Amino acid sequence: MKRIGVIGVGEIGRAIVTGLCEGVEPPEVFLSPRGARAAAELAGRYEGVQVCATNQEVVDRSELVVVAVRPPDRHEALAGLRVDDDTIVVNVMAGVALDDLREILGTGAPLVRAIPLPAVRERDSVTVTCPSHPAVDALFERLGGVLPVEDEAAFNVFSALTATLTTHLSYLTTLSAWAAGHGVPSEVAEGYVRGLFQGLGRALGDESRSLAQLAADHETPNGSNERVRTTWFTPARSQSLTEVLDDLLDRLN
Repeated sequence: MKRIGVIGVGEIGRAIVTGLCEGVEPPEVFLSPRGARAAAELAGRYEGVQVCATNQEVVDRSELVVVAVRPPDRHEALAGLRVDDDTIVVNVMAGVALDDLREILGTGAPLVRAIPLPAVRERDSVTVTCPSHPAVDALFERLGGVLPVEDEAAFNVFSALTATLTTHLSYLTTLSAWAAGHGVPSEVAEGYVRGLFQGLGRALGDESRSLAQLAADHETPNGSNERVRTTWFTPARSQSLTEVLDDLLDRLN
């Protein structure tokens, strides 16, 4: 695809544009006027990026359009748009089903859901898509990889998993705050926690070991890691997390 439009230039929209424009053979990119400051900044940074006067102009000039507005704003942003049947629409709005989007747009165009993460900015993140579409899968392959899934039920499972990211970051924040509370300078505590879990992240790249095996390899019987895991992350807390994810999945479905 040589002409890509983005409607909604928030965090994910900016990340997609940056990843595409700093990669090999960047496409022409057409941005909606929504998020004017971010759109103008991207247009000033990359030669092939243009800010359009309206969302309709974005659609008219693009072969593929990424819809990245906030879900509550979708009706206001998309109502009345005319989308030709040969235009591909990528829906990255969390929790917005394909039937919902098709009803708003009233088009026979191919619609694909996707879960891009901010790391597509560095072309270093696998994006889940549904249904598989050659052009969309090729787009996200350029941004770090693609994982097509068969249906929206499976897609929503991955969407629920994605919703745990900030919980993990809050967990790390709590660890560094605990160390600071015991006299370690906060910047030193945070730096150590970052390095500790960046190292663990590299271990996750070893796909020859399952996640359970990685946990076992980092734990000494009757040692400190085992003590924290068994006294804090108890079966009851594990079940509580499962229930939260089940509830979220029900909402997504």
